[in-house]
Amino acid sequence: MKTNKKLGYLLVMVFWLIACKKEVKPDVDPIGEDAEQGLVALSSDFLYWDETTTLTFDLAKGNNELLNHSEDLYLHAGLLLTGSTSEKEWKEVATAWDQNLDRYKLTREADGRYSITLHPESFFKRTQANDVTHIAFLVRNADGSKVLRNTDGSDMYWSVSSKQKPDVIFKAPTVQPTFVLQSEKKSYAVEEELPIHLQASQSGTLALFINGKQVATSEGNVLQHNLKLSGIGQQHIQARVEANGQHAVKDLNVFVEGGVEIADLPVGINKNGVTIDRDKQEVSFALTASDKSSAFLLGNFNDFQATQDYAMKCTPDGNTWWITLKNLDFQKPYTYQFLIDGQLKIADPYARLVLDPNHDGEVASDPHLPSYPQGATGGIVSVLLLTNTAYSWNTGTFNRPDIFDLVIYELHVRDFLDQRNYKTLRDSISYLKRLGVNAVELMPVQEFEGNSSWGYNPSFHFALDKYYGTTNELKAFIDACHQEGIAVILDMVLNHAFGQSPMVRLYQQSGSLSTNPWFNITPTHPYNVGYDFNHESPHTQQFTKDVIAFWMEEFRVDGFRFDLSKGFTQKNSGTDEGDRAVQQWSAHDASRIAIWKNYNNFIRERDQDFYVILEHFAEDSEERELASEGMFLWNNLNHAFNEATMGWNDNSDLNRLFADAHGFEKPQFVSYMESHDEERLMYKNLQYGNTNGNYSTKELTTALERMKQAAAFLLCAPGPKMIWQFGELGYDISIDENGRTGEKPLKWDYLKNQKRYSLFAHYAKLIRWKQQNPIFRNATINHQVAGAVKYYVLKEAGQEVLVIGNFDVIAHDFTIPTSLQHNWYDNLAETTRDWRTTSSITLTAGQYYILSINKLNNKQ
Repeated sequence: MKTNKKLGYLLVMVFWLIACKKEVKPDVDPIGEDAEQGLVALSSDFLYWDETTTLTFDLAKGNNELLNHSEDLYLHAGLLLTGSTSEKEWKEVATAWDQNLDRYKLTREADGRYSITLHPESFFKRTQANDVTHIAFLVRNADGSKVLRNTDGSDMYWSVSSKQKPDVIFKAPTVQPTFVLQSEKKSYAVEEELPIHLQASQSGTLALFINGKQVATSEGNVLQHNLKLSGIGQQHIQARVEANGQHAVKDLNVFVEGGVEIADLPVGINKNGVTIDRDKQEVSFALTASDKSSAFLLGNFNDFQATQDYAMKCTPDGNTWWITLKNLDFQKPYTYQFLIDGQLKIADPYARLVLDPNHDGEVASDPHLPSYPQGATGGIVSVLLLTNTAYSWNTGTFNRPDIFDLVIYELHVRDFLDQRNYKTLRDSISYLKRLGVNAVELMPVQEFEGNSSWGYNPSFHFALDKYYGTTNELKAFIDACHQEGIAVILDMVLNHAFGQSPMVRLYQQSGSLSTNPWFNITPTHPYNVGYDFNHESPHTQQFTKDVIAFWMEEFRVDGFRFDLSKGFTQKNSGTDEGDRAVQQWSAHDASRIAIWKNYNNFIRERDQDFYVILEHFAEDSEERELASEGMFLWNNLNHAFNEATMGWNDNSDLNRLFADAHGFEKPQFVSYMESHDEERLMYKNLQYGNTNGNYSTKELTTALERMKQAAAFLLCAPGPKMIWQFGELGYDISIDENGRTGEKPLKWDYLKNQKRYSLFAHYAKLIRWKQQNPIFRNATINHQVAGAVKYYVLKEAGQEVLVIGNFDVIAHDFTIPTSLQHNWYDNLAETTRDWRTTSSITLTAGQYYILSINKLNNKQ
């Protein structure tokens, strides 16, 4: 009987405990251990400095730049300290970007994710962590060209917890490791319930807030709550824990979508970019972004907060998002971004100027620019300048040199001047004038990724890269060139864009560019870099025309050299760089021709005499068709000329210097021995030149004289020509010095070397002859330019010019044809050479002549 009483008592207690447990269970969705993993998963709830942990990365999340990657990946990591001024200020970076060490290599897991196990104390070689707030990290591929980041393009961060203080984390919802946490889910609906699960490192009082209002509290180390989302736009959620007289907070942003207003784009508002109405004091913003569910305008006019007042309207076709603001101060500068689908922040792809928090620290400050909105947002922001700071041009209509008379000087601002800016470049115009060139071709100046670059990695095609100076400083340089009779040509990169481009990022979140209206999913041709534009797409064609029109009108440039113009194709020849693939790519392509005719016609409608120059290198039949429309083609003679200057003549045929070798009626190509993209002739002369006894093309004096000979053959041939910077001084630093695209030594001291200055003076004389004597534009030509002894004859209106030279390292006899037995004037020696009764001459190694019936005009 006593036993039964005890049993009954125990049963009552069990039922009572079950009932009590049921009563206190929170009314929330259960959150198990197998809840969805985010971009980064930590093997423990909290990251402690003195404990080993494993970080696991899901390449299908974040910015997707490493999606489906299966090769080696490396961790790049640093610290944020209590003294860091921003999340960009990494300290004590443990991993060099260009070092692929095993200790930083990630392990590929069976499910395709990558992981790395580390002990922070030993990893960073730092015993004390009292001032460490976060570990900052990225994951990159072996060459650093692809980087895993958060969806918004920001670095990844994980806060470091202390065992002496409480901390709190969000176990749900799944978050991205942004500096201020964001939900992995891009957006939520109004009135949707969001399950929240907070975990504290110490027992205490937990509290949950939304937009500053407390909505739940709990004692212990766990809080679970279903949070109803009633606001629209960015919602700020905060977790707070208090324990043992100390507290900690963690912030989380989630985005709530409301209904989208459908409305036509008002008449007079551009389909992209900013439209300013000064009369009405209104500014309209528009963005092409099809297949998106929402767009908000963020800026320092609303503290970069997505609120209903700044929700953008969408046109009925779903392509264009737009909004008009009426409350801006036209005396203030502004910064702004677009927030797409609640998570992706992008700058305006049509912005005229952008601020980049990662790289602007290396750029000279401009008092006219707003400061970066540190703490309010992240990533690149657009700049809106409403004050009227239009440049006052000194030149009106510029009378451009005839394109057939052009001698173009290709110039890279970074490697041309110590100061690396347009203001100093303007001071160098006198040097260019002394040389005699009548056109300058600037390597790309549109906003490119990083600062020190060739510029063929553009991200904002309308924005001027601040590394070289301001908009008005570039305009002043162009203006000053025009005053001196020098045309300005811009290198235009429209084959591709790089990963910071908003137009790339808009459609990269899903891990595919399949719905991107501008870009191909994969490149269609060899030698592509970045993301390949689809130039058959109407969106890309409109974008390209907008870019072209902007630079023509805003900067008054005289021409474009279009980079990688052969890449404007949808005929897929693959990305292999072998001979067969390149031949397929170079084959006659009717679609590519149609694309270029379309763009060329667009340009001609605006400026009939505008220079259109293509880096094409396609079959002659295709180039002839393009030339018939008034376009000019790059004509690379680097290899043949360099073989000749070195004295190796088996492969030194210069016949492509002349129109007939291309099947052209006129020389509608820009011929050059050097460009930014080829090895420098003098370098190879000195390294690999031929020798015979005491005569060596490896010797500096001889090598410079060989360059004079080559310049004579190049510049005296009809048609436009191009010189790469410092070629006129015999620049002999390899293109591969400090890496192919790396910074090269300035060699202005060459001007103090008499032998090098003599080469400069020789170039200047050749250019004067070319520009002052019509024969170099309109002549009929006979040429024999294969083998060691080369010559060509120009004839025009009673004048003849003979350019002849021996490119061997030994002497050669030359039998003078009857047609060349004249009493010539030697324009180099400034004397006569009577060959009327001479049947042959001997040309010593490297000897050459520029002879004419009548002395060439040479006005200085």
